[in-house]
Amino acid sequence: MKGPELQEPAYVLHRRPWRETSLMVDVFTLNHGRMTVIAKGANSARSPLKAQLQPFQPLVIDWTGRGDLKTLTQVDVHTGPSLTRTTSLYSGLYLNELVQRVLPAADPYPILFAAYIEAIGRLAVTGDVEPVLRQFELTFAAALGYDFSWDITTDTSESVEGGRQYCYDPEQGIVSAVSPGVRLQQLPGDVLLALARGDFESDRCRRVSKRVMRVLTDYLLQGRPLNSRNLFTHLRGESHES
Repeated sequence: MKGPELQEPAYVLHRRPWRETSLMVDVFTLNHGRMTVIAKGANSARSPLKAQLQPFQPLVIDWTGRGDLKTLTQVDVHTGPSLTRTTSLYSGLYLNELVQRVLPAADPYPILFAAYIEAIGRLAVTGDVEPVLRQFELTFAAALGYDFSWDITTDTSESVEGGRQYCYDPEQGIVSAVSPGVRLQQLPGDVLLALARGDFESDRCRRVSKRVMRVLTDYLLQGRPLNSRNLFTHLRGESHES
């Protein structure tokens, strides 16, 4: 076995039973990115690990081992925010799924890790989750090489004009004309300019940014489903019925 890795900041993304009494835990770490560890005995009634290995809980972990599966050897739990609102909880689960399903394993993403911590902290104190999600999605996309400017067209390198309509291609960003990769059309230039100034609050900006980021995240997912989206659909249905 490889020597131990010590004192690594981490968050649990997902966990599932492994063999009889253990857990297989997907974690997002500061220096090693997304990885999977085996928590031996953590699924037994007497193990404190089952309560410690919870999503959104700041952890410092030790592990040992080679290959894709590491063996967890120590967990220290730190005080962190609590996602008590339903919308905040579902939003946090969405972030976890996005990281778990898209982020390549074993590559460090320290800027994205910091953005994740910030997003969880903001979700804990606000009921308005959309600006938090959009900001994280943008950082997530940038970490994977899909960053773009709201106010510059990549096909012409020209500035967006307020009175024109634009398109979006997930491989290029904002473009001035329809091309084979375009997934969205008729994006108002004045809204794109507002988004470039950081406006994720107005209704028009929310609608456009949500459409764009949904296309981009779907492109990155490459057909992999997100169960958290079904939670939001169910929540909206309950709100409508009430």
